[in-house]
Amino acid sequence: MLRMMLRPRWVLALVAALAVAAAFALLGQWQVERAVEQATVVERPTEQVRPLEGLVEPDRPTPQAATGQMVEVAGSFVPGDTLLVDGRLNDGESGTWVVAHLEVTDAPAGGLPVALGWAADREDAAAAAERFEASIDEGAVVTVTGRFLPSEAPMLPEDDADPQQMKTVAVAQLINRWADYDDRPVYFGYVTSAEPADGLVAIVSPPPEQQAELNWLNVFYAVEWVVFAAFAIYLWYRLVRDAVEREREEAEQAAADRAATAPTGPAE
Repeated sequence: MLRMMLRPRWVLALVAALAVAAAFALLGQWQVERAVEQATVVERPTEQVRPLEGLVEPDRPTPQAATGQMVEVAGSFVPGDTLLVDGRLNDGESGTWVVAHLEVTDAPAGGLPVALGWAADREDAAAAAERFEASIDEGAVVTVTGRFLPSEAPMLPEDDADPQQMKTVAVAQLINRWADYDDRPVYFGYVTSAEPADGLVAIVSPPPEQQAELNWLNVFYAVEWVVFAAFAIYLWYRLVRDAVEREREEAEQAAADRAATAPTGPAE
């Protein structure tokens, strides 16, 4: 077996098998690097308050970098556009949000929903909304600090519920409820105010979870390439072994043929 392996043709075959195995190993390494790269968590300074300008733009989708970011934005609250959003959880307790309409002035102009706070009882939320409406100084510029979140999907109310009831902060639904909004720009997201309005509780809005999940499909491909590399070496070994067995069989057959054709001695 060793003599067969040292023959020039099989040495060259071994070099070729090792080259193929090395290529498969490199492909496996690349797949592992891809899996690790996709699982790497990119840390974002979401708790550092940033201006809204340059982070998001009206009438544009919310970029991933803006989701959950603490922002500061200036604008004027629009009277008559404060609404209630029911079924909102705050530390696991269901209640109602009060959501106002802010027209942004220190960034690209556009309507921006602002969640002013939470109340466990809907009547308390409605009373807080009325007080907030009465306190609005139309045209006065105020600054709001809070967490920016992307718009939610609209949710149809139950059959026996008020058809105007809202359970999500859906910008597409809000602008249909805002008075005289027409086709002006709007931000496809909202801000949960860090400072609640009078009579409301601050909305619990934790920072987004920054976790990563290993891409097991890439890991599976990496294992496949390792198996292919091992198979390339095994295939070379198997071909050498078959060559040895074939030569041995040919040698035995030749010996048998010589024995069969050899002359026999005179009979006594």
